Amino acid sequence: MDIESLKLFVKVADILNISAAGRALGLAPAMASSRIAKLESYVGADLFHRSTRHVRLSAEGEFFLPFATKMLAEHDAAMEAIRAESQDISGTLRFAASSTFAQLYVVPLMTELLDKYPSINLDLRLGDRPVNIIEDGIDLALRSSTIQDSGLRARKLAADRRILCASPDYLSRNGYIAIPEDLRQHQIIGFKDRKPRLMTHAVSGATAVFPPQHCQARLVCDDGTSMRIATIEGVGVSMNALWSVAADLKQGRLVQVLPDYEVDEDTDIWLVYPKANALSPKVRAFIDFLVEKIGAPPVWERD
Repeated sequence: MDIESLKLFVKVADILNISAAGRALGLAPAMASSRIAKLESYVGADLFHRSTRHVRLSAEGEFFLPFATKMLAEHDAAMEAIRAESQDISGTLRFAASSTFAQLYVVPLMTELLDKYPSINLDLRLGDRPVNIIEDGIDLALRSSTIQDSGLRARKLAADRRILCASPDYLSRNGYIAIPEDLRQHQIIGFKDRKPRLMTHAVSGATAVFPPQHCQARLVCDDGTSMRIATIEGVGVSMNALWSVAADLKQGRLVQVLPDYEVDEDTDIWLVYPKANALSPKVRAFIDFLVEKIGAPPVWERD
């Protein structure tokens, strides 16, 4: 028994005209008559007495009418409850991100977010090793690489780019770096298992790689924060995401090395969530909040 047929039955009982009731519900007269006939077949009784001029409720129709009205009312109440629930921004949200990025840009926003959404609880899974979003039950994750998993969806949070950095003290002790070849005379800080990156001069188009070929890193890190701190302390030259060193550049703790060279890497920061899951209100609210506060333009590039 479908809801639309019940609606039609109640409407016919009200105005005692099948064609007019059908038109009121967007049905052609023949379709309205067919639906009433199918409903009568379903309940096993004639709900109306029909003549060429008149339609009136049968005894069975009068008996069935209050039940049909109640079923429609319960259906409407259930739909209202579902709609209300779908707008309820509440529950625990499991969010995974690199600890470096989260400590700089996400965690400082938590007071504002939790005040804005008092029914949300956050479970932060922070670390530089990626989690399995689906297997670990993560609602939302932050990634800086292209999404390969067809079971995931993503929304861009912000553009990202890589730059070379060193501390002013290191450069004063070891000399200014004017061209990529100068890097061979300097100490390199490398990130574990990261492949050499191609760099292109913004004007001439000349290319180079970092680290330089056959140049062994003096220090290798598997943690972005540790590499940044080592660079500030004057260990050597490193390649960093701009977001990770933006504050250090502004405050003079670091300077950009070879600023005319751009790293040839299409890197963006993405907010990723399981494709199979409907985007819940709490996840949608968190995504919108992060995009407003962090992205477009990225907060680290704002004045």
